[in-house]
Amino acid sequence: MPRFFVEVFYKGTNYAGFQVQKNANSIQAEIEKALSVYLRAKIECTGSSRTDAGVHALQNYFHFDTDIQDSHNWPREIYHVNAILPPDIVVRSIFQVEDHAHCRFDAVSRTYEYRIYQSKNPFLQDRAFYFPYRLNREALNEAASIIRATKNFQSFSKRNTQVKTYICEIFTSEWFTGEDQIIYRVTGNRFLRGMVRGLTGTMLKVGTGKLTIPAFENIIASGNPALVDFSVEPQGLTLVSVNY
Repeated sequence: MPRFFVEVFYKGTNYAGFQVQKNANSIQAEIEKALSVYLRAKIECTGSSRTDAGVHALQNYFHFDTDIQDSHNWPREIYHVNAILPPDIVVRSIFQVEDHAHCRFDAVSRTYEYRIYQSKNPFLQDRAFYFPYRLNREALNEAASIIRATKNFQSFSKRNTQVKTYICEIFTSEWFTGEDQIIYRVTGNRFLRGMVRGLTGTMLKVGTGKLTIPAFENIIASGNPALVDFSVEPQGLTLVSVNY
C-alpha cells in the first residue's frame, strides 16, 4: 500500500502533546481528522517525534498508508487540508515515499531549541520561558560543551521510560543569543523522554551559579534523574527540524 509523508509545523499551546490520547486533544488527532475528512477514508498516522503538551514544532513528520494513488494535486489539496485544520497546525507538504520508509526510524537527527527571555514580553510568553535571572554565558557554554562530549544520558531521561539504551550521539550543543532571547540549540541522533528540558533546566542552574561544573559532571555520571531539573516550562521548547 502506498505510503505518504506529511510535513507539519504547529504551535503546541492548546494541545496535550503530539501523540493521540484518549481524553485530550493532540496534534496527531487533528491531523488524522483533517486527512480523513478530506480523503474520505480513515487515516491513521505514525509520528516521527513526540512532543509534550505545550511544545511547538517548526518541522515534524507523520507517515500514513492509503490505497489512493499519487496522482493528486498535492499543493492544491494541502490548501484544503489546512482549511480543515485549526489555525495553529499547518501542513507544509505531502509526498509519496517508498512503502517501507518510516518517518521515525529513518530519521538520522533531530534539532531542538529551548528559548528563554529575560525581560517581560507578552509576545513571547507562550513561545519562550521567562527567566529573569542573571546568567553566566561562559558557564552555560562550558556545560553545553560537556553535553556534546557525553554519550550516556540516563540522568536526563524521565523515570518509567521504556528504552533499550540511554546512549545518544549529540552533534551540536550550544547557547547563543537571538531576537531578545537566549537560546539553547541541540542536535542529536535521538533524544530520551524529557531530555532536552532536563538538560536546559540543569544547565540554567550552572548559569546562575547554583551548580558548579564539577557538580554538573557528577550528575551526568550518576545516571540519577532525581538530580536533574526537569521543571523548565514546555512553551520554551521547539522541535526545529527532523533530518533524513
